[in-house]
Amino acid sequence: MFKFQKNLLITTVMLIMVMFTSSMASAAGQVLTQGKWAPATRTAMQKFIDTYGTKSSNYNAGKKPYVVFDWDNTSIMNDTEEALFMYQIQNLVFKLKPEEFGKIVTKNVPQGSFNKEYNNMAGQAVTLEAVNNDLIRDYTFIYNNYAGMQGKMSLEDIQKTDQFMDFRAKMWYIYQAIDDKYTSKISYTWVLYFFENMTTDEVTALTEKSNDYNLGQAIRKETWLSPDTLPGEAGVVGVSHTTGLRLTEEIGDLMSTLRSNGFDVYVCTASLEDVVAVFATNPKYGYNVARENVIGMQLEKTNNVYQDSYKKGLVPTGEHGKTLGIQRVVADKRGYGPIMVAGDSSGDYNMMTEFPDIKRVLLVNRLKSGSFGKLCAEAAATMGNPNAKFVLQGRNENLGLWNPSEEVIKLGKNTGALLAK
Repeated sequence: MFKFQKNLLITTVMLIMVMFTSSMASAAGQVLTQGKWAPATRTAMQKFIDTYGTKSSNYNAGKKPYVVFDWDNTSIMNDTEEALFMYQIQNLVFKLKPEEFGKIVTKNVPQGSFNKEYNNMAGQAVTLEAVNNDLIRDYTFIYNNYAGMQGKMSLEDIQKTDQFMDFRAKMWYIYQAIDDKYTSKISYTWVLYFFENMTTDEVTALTEKSNDYNLGQAIRKETWLSPDTLPGEAGVVGVSHTTGLRLTEEIGDLMSTLRSNGFDVYVCTASLEDVVAVFATNPKYGYNVARENVIGMQLEKTNNVYQDSYKKGLVPTGEHGKTLGIQRVVADKRGYGPIMVAGDSSGDYNMMTEFPDIKRVLLVNRLKSGSFGKLCAEAAATMGNPNAKFVLQGRNENLGLWNPSEEVIKLGKNTGALLAK
């Protein structure tokens, strides 16, 4: 019964993808569909399109306006890069020797203990060195025994071992612990280095497999716990994540509507550019963004093979780096900035506020605090005003769909909330 239900879920999701793609391809795109927009937000967005698009008498085709979207948790629900990392871990898709793997685990990460929120199950502080030693031990076992590397055990059999269970939990644990202590400035590039020795085509194929798999997964909280039979130096650790990805039909329709009304559409992401390009450009997902319009993280390559270093001369596309990426690819060439930006977190704050040409900012509400939360509060104060610069859109995290309101229904909750407390 479980297998039947899972197959039915996957079939249903793929059918929705086909319907979504078909509707995007055939739609005239002159006005936004109602979808699950918050009504006042849709009204404001449609007025923006009518005011600055081809319907306006002031439209200048020689100075074409352009719009920039964040990707993860804005254009889709949940995080493409993180879903791919979990898929990579679960399926052991690495092309690293044990000594290469060990160098990446500690690359650019300061030594010492992680924050107390990441103490092990015994309440003890955990250091980078301890987790690294445990991971090298686990990875060496996997490398020597897994048929996909140098051994003979099948993936199914290797996944039953304590070494794999420890590896899986501690890989996700260390990523979260690094992000918690040192922020995304380190974690968002660190996670990319595990693509070392893979070609662009290999990562592209892996990403598509991950996308399709995760689109078929239920949205739920899941915990990976390392086995108490193999505590190692770090001890037993547990870490949770949210499973599943979801398309956002309203964003696909918005992108299509913008293009048909004379706007260019760009994506600026803190994930690897090649990874997000799979989602943003593949017609089966329905967003249809031009490949050259995807701006994101980039690694050095040698003969089209990824290296474990960030591309020289470029700034990682997070926070102010997003602004710099947009300037480099678009604004410096055109002589003007985006007219609209869409995002969901403080990582998008800079690109939402640092371009004087911006007329509208779409905030996908996730009950965030910090700088993004301040923008959400400003949007909440002007709700219903079609000329407001900042507009809010809520979502239902249980369903993986937008909520037809500015409010958010958080995963596991039944009622909505407008702003973080």
